[in-house]
Amino acid sequence: MKLVFAGTPEVAVPALDALLASGRHEVAAVVTRPDAPAGRGRRLVASPVAERAEEAGIEVLKPAKPRDEDFLARLREIAPDCCPVVAYGALLPRVALDIPAHGWVNLHFSLLPAWRGAAPVQHAVMAGDEMTGAATFQIEEGLDSGPVYGVITEAVRPTDTSGDLLTRLAFAGSGLLAATMDGIEDGTLKPRPQPADGITLAPKLSVEDARVDWGAPALRVDRVVRACTPAPGAWTVFRGERLKLIQIGLFPGRTELASGELAVGKNAVHVGTGSHDVELLWVQPQGKKPMRAADWARGVRIAPGERLGAADVG
Repeated sequence: MKLVFAGTPEVAVPALDALLASGRHEVAAVVTRPDAPAGRGRRLVASPVAERAEEAGIEVLKPAKPRDEDFLARLREIAPDCCPVVAYGALLPRVALDIPAHGWVNLHFSLLPAWRGAAPVQHAVMAGDEMTGAATFQIEEGLDSGPVYGVITEAVRPTDTSGDLLTRLAFAGSGLLAATMDGIEDGTLKPRPQPADGITLAPKLSVEDARVDWGAPALRVDRVVRACTPAPGAWTVFRGERLKLIQIGLFPGRTELASGELAVGKNAVHVGTGSHDVELLWVQPQGKKPMRAADWARGVRIAPGERLGAADVG
């Protein structure tokens, strides 16, 4: 088939690579989000998908909105048979959905109908799911509600961050998307409606969602830190400033500390929670690079009884 691939971030690149390597389909063009400011200089930078497409010599389309008439006209000229999508980042209007003969097929990183929305992997980790996966489905105007072509499953490991899990799903899902294109082309694959039961929503996590509540059980604290790593980044407050939490360790059984209270040993920093203490492993103070929590604690000279999250950001 002639394909137009839509995607934006790094997580979409493995799927584009899989389609380019398949040898069975032609990737005629790529649709991605417009260049965005990045870095300290805030200069405009092309998306990872745009960069990969340019390396491969593929036409890149960057509409401000996918309903822009110039974009729709070009898409009609290309006349794709199907448009595979991975994390494109914009809602597709009906007029765009109707252009390819086989529609737009999305690779979504959950076992639909669970975790429909922008942050399925983060919500799966935060909820403590033991199993997740990826699904390919026909895009319709509802939120991730279209009929499903195929799924793969992936275990959520006890120490997985969202970044870890998403990386594995991106590579495993790339094969699923390529196989879905093959099945659509030869007519062996038909989408099936999603079940009406089991629908959960996964909206984008806000900065406030990533703030750690030290009164919560240790298991919940651990899930929030892992779910929000690398983005939006779990955090707390220390002496009126934000402290980013990159990694913590669970140590069931020790319950000596009050919620948020710090205890500094020779090579370890413990914090009390609503159940048992956890160990801070890696943190990032405001305006500084990530560092081992023990090194941070030595530098700030924590006083007995000091707490995390005890005051608002100044």
